Amino acid sequence: MNFLIITGMSGAGKSVALDFFEDKGYFCVDNLPPALISKFAELVLHSEYSKVAVVCDVRGGKFFDALFNKLSYLEEKEIDYEILFLESSDRSLIKRYKETRRRHPLDEEGSVLDAIQKERALLEELRGKANEIINTTDIGIKKFHQELERIYTFQQQDKKGLSISITSFGFKYGIPLDADMVFDVRFLPNPHYVNSLREHTGEEKIVQDYIMKWPIARQFYDRFFDFIEFLLPEYNKEGKSHLAIAVGCTGGKHRAVTTAIKLRDFLNNNNYRTNLKHRDINK
Repeated sequence: MNFLIITGMSGAGKSVALDFFEDKGYFCVDNLPPALISKFAELVLHSEYSKVAVVCDVRGGKFFDALFNKLSYLEEKEIDYEILFLESSDRSLIKRYKETRRRHPLDEEGSVLDAIQKERALLEELRGKANEIINTTDIGIKKFHQELERIYTFQQQDKKGLSISITSFGFKYGIPLDADMVFDVRFLPNPHYVNSLREHTGEEKIVQDYIMKWPIARQFYDRFFDFIEFLLPEYNKEGKSHLAIAVGCTGGKHRAVTTAIKLRDFLNNNNYRTNLKHRDINK
C-alpha cells in the first residue's frame, strides 16, 4: 500500500497536491486528525484501496500533537508511509493569504506573519522526518504538478498519467457538453441503411465487420489513431489529467459506437486509463 501523508505550511499548496494525487487514482482525505491516522491506515489495509493520500496539518489543533505517536505506531505495525512536506517563503504565504482573504489557522488576532512563524516552529521537527520537501515559492500549478510527477514516478508504472473518457453520441441528440474533442464519423458507410444491420449496434461484430470492410474506414482509423497517439502526450506535458473525447454519428448507434470501441481498445493497448460510455445507443 502507498500511504502518503501530506503536511507543511498553511497556504503552501497542500490542497493542490491532494487534487493531483486524487487525479492519479489515490483515495484522498483532507484534514485528517493525526489521532485517527493509525485507525485509518488499518482500515485501508483491509480495503480495495492500494494508494492513499491524507493531509494532516495544524488545522487539527490539539490533535496535531498526537502525530508523532501515531507515526511510531505505523512503524511498529510495519505500515509503510511517506511524508511530503510543503513549504514556502513568508513573503509568498502572506501574499496568498491576502489574495484569498482567508484566516491563518493559528491567527489569534495577531498578524499573519506571527502565525506563519509560529507554524514554522511547530512543524520544524516534522519537516525533519519528511521524505520529500517541496518549496512552492513563486512556482505555478503547472510546475508544481511537474515536480510531483518527477518525484512520484511510481504513479505511472502501471498506467500513463492521462485518464480518458470516451463517449459515443448521435448528433441528432446534441453534442456532449463536457467534451474536450469531438470527432464526426458521419462520412463512414452507414449500417442504418442495410436492413439486416439496422436493429444491431456498433457493439456487435456484424456491424463492426461491415464498417471495416470499406477502405475509407480502415484508412481513417489508421490516421485517427496516429493523430491521437501524437496528441495525448502533448496534453500530458501541459499537466492535463483528464480528457473527454466524443465520437458522433447521426443517431449514435452504429458508426460512433464502433469507433469509440476501437479508440478504447487502442488506448488500452497503449497503457492509458479509459472509461467508455455509449450515450445514445438505445435511442
